[in-house]
Amino acid sequence: MFTLKNIRSAATRAIFISFALVLASCGAQNQAASSAPTSLTEAPEYIIGPEDELDVFVWQNPDLSVTVPVRPDGRISTPLVDDMVAASKTSQQLARDMEKVLAKYVRDPLVTVSVRTFNGPYSQQVRIVGQAQQPMAIPYRNQMTVLDALIAVGGMTEFAAGNRTVIVRKEDGKEVSYSVRLDDLLLDGDVSANVPLLPGDILIIPESWF
Repeated sequence: MFTLKNIRSAATRAIFISFALVLASCGAQNQAASSAPTSLTEAPEYIIGPEDELDVFVWQNPDLSVTVPVRPDGRISTPLVDDMVAASKTSQQLARDMEKVLAKYVRDPLVTVSVRTFNGPYSQQVRIVGQAQQPMAIPYRNQMTVLDALIAVGGMTEFAAGNRTVIVRKEDGKEVSYSVRLDDLLLDGDVSANVPLLPGDILIIPESWF
């Protein structure tokens, strides 16, 4: 049975929680004092992840050249190369590791690995959370921008505070926050707000206060 005391207590808790959420949003915004960089010094190398699909080409050895999936445990198996770890390596690193194994059977093997379909490891995926139409983690793509990420999640909700969006990014082992102006990008067409993303970025779209 609800009493006046219970109602007042519940209302007090609701006010306190709302106030705490506002303070948390303000704190995240204050931490993201600088705008996200508009360009990258160099493109990050793609890291192979579970459930990627790889094309493995061994020069002058068509019987050893295959298309193979990366298993959920991060390993692959190809002719003469059994249970090799592929996840968390670049294509070049995996190719060199395969050459070392194949050298036992093939003279001067030359291996090329390319990624046919890709998801990337979880640590390299881009996560879009908050007031997105479909919050989710998506595979990183070369030269991906915040606009690409928004298209993938169906845009923002009507309650989004786009210009208070924050990118959380790891730099030198530390988390750094950058501000992003999604309203300026989507509503005003300001292409300077379409900043590039990096593997592992978290895009946080907060809710409008009113």
